Amino acid sequence: MRFEAETLSARRGEELLFRDISFALGQGEALLVTGPNGSGKSTLLRVLAALLPTESGTVRFAGEGEARPAREACHYLGHRNAMKRELTVEENLVFWARFMAKEGAGKPLSIDEAARAVGLGGITHLPFGYLSAGQQRRMAFAKLLVAHRPVWILDEPTAALDVKADAMFAGLCQAHLADGGIVIAATHQPLGIENAQSLVMKGFEYEEVFA
Repeated sequence: MRFEAETLSARRGEELLFRDISFALGQGEALLVTGPNGSGKSTLLRVLAALLPTESGTVRFAGEGEARPAREACHYLGHRNAMKRELTVEENLVFWARFMAKEGAGKPLSIDEAARAVGLGGITHLPFGYLSAGQQRRMAFAKLLVAHRPVWILDEPTAALDVKADAMFAGLCQAHLADGGIVIAATHQPLGIENAQSLVMKGFEYEEVFA
């Protein structure tokens, strides 16, 4: 399995945010994207997830002997949790499990198993809007577990989390990597992911650092 970006460039309106970004990740590998606000971190992640078009360059995913569109291999978790406040946690997770499911792809967790994995078992009957900001973010992680996708693309994933929840998140990522998955995360703070590569965004340039 391999996830590759080759000479990516992207614009926001008329402004070129970055250019010529390339990297390749294999099974069990992670990439941490850092840099100042406005350097293009979030835009890069949305391009990788096929939520925004590229100005130039390509994104490819190849797994189990065949290539397919990269978007079909990715879970994307942005700044917003993408859960409806008026629906229960269970209803939200059932939607994402069905929407993101791909036949024959891995073994996803059940709704209850995913809730327990993020430390919030027993409250899936509650409306999502009733939860605290930290609990809502934890349940957003559960979306990654109810449908298997090999590539996790995460934008500031630990926002609104306390130290205990940070450790829980790091454990989920390490388990995903140990199972052969790939993690790409934009962050301003350490995420507890071991042996990750680093991509430092600087606007019109970038720098690769290997940890």
